[in-house]
Amino acid sequence: MGNSWLRRLSSATEGAPTLVCFPHAGGAAMSFGRLAECVGGEFEVLAVQYPGRQDRRREPLIGNIADLVEGVLPELLEAVGDSEDFALFGHSMGSVVAFETCRRLEREGAHPKILFASGRRAPSAPIPEQRIHLLDDRELGEQLLSFGGTPAALLEDPEFRALILSVVRNDYRAIETYECAPNASVACPIVALVGDRDPDASFTQIEGWGAHTRGDFVAKSFPGGHFFLDANARAVGDLIREHSARLLST
Repeated sequence: MGNSWLRRLSSATEGAPTLVCFPHAGGAAMSFGRLAECVGGEFEVLAVQYPGRQDRRREPLIGNIADLVEGVLPELLEAVGDSEDFALFGHSMGSVVAFETCRRLEREGAHPKILFASGRRAPSAPIPEQRIHLLDDRELGEQLLSFGGTPAALLEDPEFRALILSVVRNDYRAIETYECAPNASVACPIVALVGDRDPDASFTQIEGWGAHTRGDFVAKSFPGGHFFLDANARAVGDLIREHSARLLST
């Protein structure tokens, strides 16, 4: 794969719409594997692989949102080509990367039909006073365990623990130093999703995404915490189909 940014998680029949997924802080493309299973066949699912993890582990990490967008943009523009039958889906930090990528795509003349923003407060919302990327290794490890999504056994292995904490700290630095103007917006509709027990984003906080679109806006909660996607993959897949059906191929 070299330094390729996109991974194909599922294929679909020719002419089917494309769903491009952006992972959370510390996450990798395969974090969307379950979701891809639930929508595969109806969507070609592509997921972004940030540098510094899995098959890109030897590449330098990127510690700011703007450079992540610049990195993925050329390959993404090539992947969607002249088609406008595509949607973006981001989870947690990935929601912000997807939002900023959407803004760039629209400026480049490529127009996603819809943006799904999952598990993240609105882009212009104030960052909490606690800066997770400044925590020491013990505190950062405890933070990961409290969020879920990271098996405790991996953090008990010194080699994996060092690698995971390095990647996560880098990604939190990127999201916690990101700034967004209150009037920054995209033309496409936004659907915001959240787990009803997410310690990092409440339903009220995701409703703030409505200020960042010039199109329609919907907010939806699901049972679960910050990593509610896997347990609700089928329901989230249904939501993706429902909101995409009236927008794609029109």
